[in-house]
Parts: sequence; C-alpha cells; structure tokens
Amino acid sequence: MTTYGYFLSSEEFTPAELIAQARAAEQAGFTALAISDHFHPWNDEQGESSFVWSMIGALSQVCSLPITTLVTCPTVRMHPAINAQAAATAAVLTRGRFRFGLGTGEALNEHILGDPWPDASERMDMLEEAVQLMRKLFTGEQTTHKGRHYTVENARLYTLPAEPPPLYVSGFGPRAAELAGRIGDGFVTMSPDEGLVGQFRRAGGGQKPVIGGLKVCWAADRAQAVKTVHRLWPNQQLPGELAQLLPTPAHFEQASTLVTEEMMADAVVCGDDRDAHLGAVTQFADAGFDEVYVNQIGPDQEGFFDFYRTRILPQLN
Repeated sequence: MTTYGYFLSSEEFTPAELIAQARAAEQAGFTALAISDHFHPWNDEQGESSFVWSMIGALSQVCSLPITTLVTCPTVRMHPAINAQAAATAAVLTRGRFRFGLGTGEALNEHILGDPWPDASERMDMLEEAVQLMRKLFTGEQTTHKGRHYTVENARLYTLPAEPPPLYVSGFGPRAAELAGRIGDGFVTMSPDEGLVGQFRRAGGGQKPVIGGLKVCWAADRAQAVKTVHRLWPNQQLPGELAQLLPTPAHFEQASTLVTEEMMADAVVCGDDRDAHLGAVTQFADAGFDEVYVNQIGPDQEGFFDFYRTRILPQLN
C-alpha cells in the first residue's frame, strides 16, 4: 500500500511556515513528511534555505509523522561523519521515525567552501564510501577509516537510536539506480519511471522502499497558479545535468529565462481539478512507488491542505 506524505520545501518557506505546514499536513491526513536539504535556494524568488538539521529537531517536537530528507548530499559540504552524527540525533529525536535520503548533490549547495566539484562518476564513488563510513559509525563502535575520499580517526557516536536510520539513495538514471540497489535501504527518484524502479530492484533493491515526489500548485484560478509556478520553480524544467552543475541562484535565473509559462503548465498540475491532482499522484503508485510526497507551490497552503483533506486523500486511502 502506498504512503502519501507532504514535502516541505526549505527553499521557499521560512522555518515558521515549514512548522505550520507540518502540523497542517498531519491534520489533513498525510502520513509522512519529507524535507529538502539546501544551502541555497534555486533562485532568489524562492528566497529561503534553512538548515535542515535544525528544522528536523523542531519538527520532531510539533508532530508525530516520520521525516525523510529528500535529499542530503553527505560528501562535500559536510563530512560523512558529521552527517552520521546529525542523522543519529534526528533518529533519536523522532523516536526512530527518521529516514536519511542521500544523493550526490548539486554544485549550487556543495561548492560553497571552495572544494572542486567532481564529475558524476566520482560523486557516486564518494557517496558509496560515505555510506560505508556512516554505517560503521551507526554501530556505536570507535571507528578509524582511511579511504580514497575520507579519513576518520577514533570517532564514536554516543547518541544513537535503537536501530540505525535507513539510508535511501537518490538517483535519476540507470547507474544511480544500480548504485541505490547495491548500497541503499531504499531508492529515491522524482519521476514516476517504472524502468528505473525495475533497475533498482534488479540491482539488489528487491522489495526495499521506492520514494518519489512531485510539485503541484492548487488554486481556484488555474492561470494564476501557472504564473506562480513559473515565477517560483522554473528550474524544474531545465534539461540534462544543469541542476547538478550550475553554481549559484543567479546562474539558475539566467538559464530559467528559457523556460516559458506554457512549459510549466504542461509539467506541473495547476488549479483545482481533482482528477488532474489524483492522476499526478497515482501515477507514482502505478509505477511501483511505495511512498509519494506532494509539495504545494506558493502561498495558498490553507486551500491546498483543505482540498487534499477533503477531495484527494480520501480517494487514495
């Protein structure tokens, strides 16, 4: 049975707004939360980018839903050992309801300390080593590690949950899906691609969870919703590897001048058509996903949660 959760966008909303959305999501009937992990927003119009570990601590105190990062890059901006400590504490605070979503990251967030930005193959190699190191630390044993990318000396985590947090690995192509199947406790991908799900399962993922997410913009006025989506999230329609390679919000804004309102209207469900929203959400379940997270773009959060509480979630459960 597919789980339907709410996706908290750290790039678009203040910490107080994210906390209010988490409460509203639980009251509306969503059964899980996901939250993005960024240093920068994709563009200045989005305008926010709070520290995810502070947010998870706060969320753990205001609602009882499971929380997953979608996704954290544990390889460049923060060392895997520090990410392991943060994830272990998050799992304790959430009483075992934290899941650690991991990916190879974007230059937008990871270049900020002046480190070189490796190519995709090296980033996947770094992620694999980071996962191995974090799993060692989650045992609670003193750990020394000297690998190709990371060194740890005499490190031990003292604050640990009863069980290590699951590590869900993100990917958008066959190689990343294979890596997720080989090293992950689950797979994260943001399009309802049945082929990628199959690749993950054949590579060792078996029946482990597959997680997806989508953005919508509920509004009574569809034309206005399209304008909102185009203003805030044109980066969603940038092709290829641009999202991994562009280093600043200004670069994303420059590239996004190529994205039209019509492109966004075709890509994102806008307005209040119940069947359009249901179709967008259920295509993930039809492709074999176990968890689907929905994010509402723009300011009309109250209308969105009321719509999903009364018109959408009852059709999904």
